[in-house]
Amino acid sequence: MEIMEILKAALLGIIEGITEWLPISSTGHMILADEFLHLNVSPEFLEMFLVVIQLGAILAVVVLFWGRLWPFTTPSNGWIRKDTFLMWFKILAACIPAAVVGLLFDDKINELFYNYWTVAAALIIFGILFIVIENRNKTLRPKINSIAEITWKAAFLVGIFQLIAAVFPGTSRSGATIIGGILIGMSRVTAAEFTFFLAVPVMLGASLLKLVKFGFVFTSSELVILLTGMIVAFVVSILVIKFLLSYIRRHDFKIFGWYRILLGAVVLGYFLVVQ
Repeated sequence: MEIMEILKAALLGIIEGITEWLPISSTGHMILADEFLHLNVSPEFLEMFLVVIQLGAILAVVVLFWGRLWPFTTPSNGWIRKDTFLMWFKILAACIPAAVVGLLFDDKINELFYNYWTVAAALIIFGILFIVIENRNKTLRPKINSIAEITWKAAFLVGIFQLIAAVFPGTSRSGATIIGGILIGMSRVTAAEFTFFLAVPVMLGASLLKLVKFGFVFTSSELVILLTGMIVAFVVSILVIKFLLSYIRRHDFKIFGWYRILLGAVVLGYFLVVQ
């Protein structure tokens, strides 16, 4: 196996680790990256790889937030943490819309919407929404300032926004859920943290679905490429999550909105030229 393929996998892991958590669309970046990198693998493996490297990103969330995600405690404290279990039930409620649609229509959604027109449009539209919503929120105070304050209704509404991202590539799962959270009254930090936690079952489910479709038999080179992408995505995700939480305590999301608009224009312009 050529070292170049490993380097390509590492670069894709970097892109995944950055774009999965920043609300700028991992799909849009991966489409552009694939135009230039061209991993020397089968189309079936590439489709699976671009989803399953998310497992590295998930592990970053688990490591960083383990104390808040693990629902069990010591016998002296009653074995379980009820507030953590309640949080997980709300997360699962938020997963229902995307899970149902994904299981029933995953192939059809890819067939209809996985193209550069949809990706570019979603990048630009949600970029504009970020700017508009942040301008609107300048005079508003958030009503939900912690994960514990998220109601069942709020969790399910965030799940509806996640469904939009599941249907329209380029929307950005984190971008859609953060916008949804802010619109229903969450603080930026709370919306971002809920997005991180929500990613664990969503991305785990999507990755397992792709693995089942592909099968669990890999060549040695495919396994090295997959593990390289996952490990790099994990390391980069650790850094990016810490950066984002620090950044949004002092700044709004408008910079990401402008970036999305620029990227959408680049995607659209590039494919109009090469077609």
